[in-house]
Parts: sequence; structure tokens; C-alpha cells
Amino acid sequence: MLTGFAHAAICVADVDEATRWYSEVLGLRVLSPPYQMTGAAIERDMGELLPSPVLVKAAIVGLGADDHVLELIEYPQAQAQAQAPAGNPAQAPAPAGRTDRPVITNPGLTHVGLVCDDIVTTRAELEGRGVGFLTSEIAEVAGLRTTWFRDPWGTVLILLEKRHLDRPYWGQYP
Repeated sequence: MLTGFAHAAICVADVDEATRWYSEVLGLRVLSPPYQMTGAAIERDMGELLPSPVLVKAAIVGLGADDHVLELIEYPQAQAQAQAPAGNPAQAPAPAGRTDRPVITNPGLTHVGLVCDDIVTTRAELEGRGVGFLTSEIAEVAGLRTTWFRDPWGTVLILLEKRHLDRPYWGQYP
């Protein structure tokens, strides 16, 4: 089952500026400087949550080199679509039969990451307890296995299974 907390993600309009502020103003260490993710792996991970093509910019800040960190995250494609003229939705259409999609591109806390030891078993156990998942698959991205769900009040969470148990979640790749 669950083995710990991995991260809390904060959606920001400019990940470079946010990284500077969190490090200079709050004194957090930049553990993973801003980087960009695109392509098939991130599409599998977040393609049901964001407009395609999925483009994510992120950085990791924290106090120590462990799983207790903040992920600063920017969704440039979603932000661009949100600013486009009417008729260009900021969120991808919900899959058939699903109209209650959460929005993870608004500024502020967007999701909580939870580390587990066996994502297949943990997901099955949670589904057995009535947890509704937001993604239909378990993705492999950045050295992790991931799947997304939410609590009954709408908080979005992501399960993370680490490939290298001796490393923090953000240090799994390569």
C-alpha cells in the first residue's frame, strides 16, 4: 500500500520565475532545475488531463534530497489555449461518458503525489474501496510508474512507484 508522500505540485504561470522566488525568497534548494517534458511518455501520463500535445515545464524545490518536495509546474499549451479566443477550450474534452474532469492547470496546489511500493496492487486496492481514477492506464514516465485519482472532495492525487528505491521520486530518471 502507500509508503509515503512524494510531492505537492503548484501550478505557476512561469516556472523559471517561480523557481527563482521559491529559492531566493523562501530559501528552498533547487533540486531539479526547470526542464520541459513532451512526447509519448508524458502523453500517456497526462494526456487524459491536459490538451494535446501535452507540454509540461517543471522544477523541483525542497529542503533536503528526499521525497518531501514541491514540484513547480507550468502547462504552457493549456495556458495558451485558455488565452485563445472563445471556442478554443482550455481543457481537453472529457472521454466518452465522463464530464467531471478536474482542472489541474489553475494556479495553486494542483495535486499531491503519494509513493507506493506496488502501483498495480495499490490501484486495485483503492478501486476496490471505491476510488475513482482519472486515468485509465498506469504510465511510465521519468523513471516512475504513475496513475492519477482524486479524493471525494476533488483533490487530485498521483500514485508513484519508484524504479530505484534508494533514490527520491524526482531522481528516478535515468
